[in-house]
Amino acid sequence: MREISVFDVIGPNMIGPSSSHTAGALRIASMAHRLMDGPVKKIRFILYGSFARTYHGHGTDRALLGGMLGFSTEDRRIRDSFRLADEAGIQYVFECNTTEQDVHPNTVKIIAEDRYGKITEVVGESIGGGNARLRQINGVSVDIAGELQTVVVQQLDTPGVIAHITQCLYEEGINIAYLNVYRENKNEHAYSVIEADGELPASLAERLKKIPAVLQVNLIKL
Repeated sequence: MREISVFDVIGPNMIGPSSSHTAGALRIASMAHRLMDGPVKKIRFILYGSFARTYHGHGTDRALLGGMLGFSTEDRRIRDSFRLADEAGIQYVFECNTTEQDVHPNTVKIIAEDRYGKITEVVGESIGGGNARLRQINGVSVDIAGELQTVVVQQLDTPGVIAHITQCLYEEGINIAYLNVYRENKNEHAYSVIEADGELPASLAERLKKIPAVLQVNLIKL
């Protein structure tokens, strides 16, 4: 059972009027940003529920852009996200979907393209108190909070790959708190999501990338 801290009740330090609509939104975008291999070039934000109805007045748009720029919830540059994104040459658009009802009220889909043409698509929910969860990565259902140091491994769904991944973690002295595997279909692409108790070394990603069945490795350290 997950323990509840005072920060779950009063929310984090943040720029903006609403923990759900600013801090939570920024955390979704920050996780999406960390799942990209290259610098972002284009972003399409599709907003659902209350995000779609109030995003501009609550600063959700600035928070989402700030997360994609790598800002923390306390970063005062969030207020200037539009200008800074423009200066970085990032193309972005916000779209509202008010017809789909079977979603969490604070949901956003982020479709981001890096400068090499690779597209990363995530769906995230802001669940209150500045907390957020990713629910999909590239169409695969996941459950990622980003509260612990997390490594996300995209891999081929082949025998033995999980053993190789956990062996790398063991050799790096990393204690696994949680390990979950999500996959599209049997023998296709899968994601291993490992949450660790301690700091994840930068060397881990390079070691994991050497495993033949591994396609991509990203560290989420918020």
